[in-house]
Amino acid sequence: MIRSLTILGATGSIGASTLDLVRRNREAFRVVALTGNRNVAVLAGLAREFAAELAVIADAALLPDLREALAGSGIAAAGGAAALVEAAQRPADLTVAAIVGCAGLAPTMAAIEQGRTVALANKEALVSAGGVMTRAVTRHGTTLLPVDSEHNAIFQCLAGNDPAHVRWITLTASGGPFRDWPAERLAHATPAEAVRHPNWSMGAKISVDSATMMNKGLEFIEAYHLFPVGEERLRILVHPQSIVHSMVEYRDGSTLAQLGPSDMRVPIASALAWPARMATPCDPLDLAAIGTLTFRAPDEVRFPATRLAREAVVAGGAAAAVLNAANEIAVAAFLAGQIAFTRIVQCCEDVLARTMPAAPHTLDDVIAVDGEARARASELLGTGQMTERLI
Repeated sequence: MIRSLTILGATGSIGASTLDLVRRNREAFRVVALTGNRNVAVLAGLAREFAAELAVIADAALLPDLREALAGSGIAAAGGAAALVEAAQRPADLTVAAIVGCAGLAPTMAAIEQGRTVALANKEALVSAGGVMTRAVTRHGTTLLPVDSEHNAIFQCLAGNDPAHVRWITLTASGGPFRDWPAERLAHATPAEAVRHPNWSMGAKISVDSATMMNKGLEFIEAYHLFPVGEERLRILVHPQSIVHSMVEYRDGSTLAQLGPSDMRVPIASALAWPARMATPCDPLDLAAIGTLTFRAPDEVRFPATRLAREAVVAGGAAAAVLNAANEIAVAAFLAGQIAFTRIVQCCEDVLARTMPAAPHTLDDVIAVDGEARARASELLGTGQMTERLI
């Protein structure tokens, strides 16, 4: 059966990996809509290649360029925030929500409100707007498929089992490039060192998040909203090899783990083909060659980000949205050479201590909380206000 597909964020890394799989399985998919941020040439090329019905550029000022690039193709072109939402509202069997930052919140919500299937790769949807989004999922009967490798692994390990039977859900973390550094050396870590991830090829922002362990903290928050077992049954283990992506232990003592290569096409393929399976070009695991898999507890003295995330879940309300926004400002300042590596998480803790708006009930509330927390973080760091999310 041919599945209709919309990709929100087609020109980013998740979009590229998704379309690589579609390219290899053309007979299985019909592309409805593709959206991009500002890269007109790439978006138009993809829209033509996959015969999309609609292409949307987020920057409305670039719409004339997109129309020119698509001239004669028969593909509709649109631009701006409202057009992103309209693309998400088009009927599609599966919508991949991969627009980064708060710009992705409204299109993701629009896709959820269609009551179909959404493959979620927008972190803010559950970190900053978890309650708002999950209530909408329930209200509209939407199927939410997680795309993050850890959450997709948990989804596969649960496989329809009753969450009441779960003893532990364990998210694994590589530990990042500084996992074996002594505490006194961390203050002198450079941006170049922080973005040099040992296992994954990622953008600068998420690589720094891995180095601070904040990425795992944010994933802890996402897991709390995705899997209703309570924060007390969620835990994190450092697993340097990044082969086991997550585990679920049941009350009978059985532990199910999902193993795979460090390649985002594996969890994306799981979402694209669900509830079936599809082939990927990833090399099969050679466990004999890998030899050893190791695990250890996270060090929350050297890397307190996971503690902060857990405390934000317990605090509820706007805490997670504040943490996410403050972290983005602090990471931007670090990458710009304005603050030390260790100041990133300290800034987040300071903002959480000083800024606690009312709990958000709508997307507008979430965006307001996000802006307030960014302003406070910029003020504390003395960097001037920064409102753009790093991509």
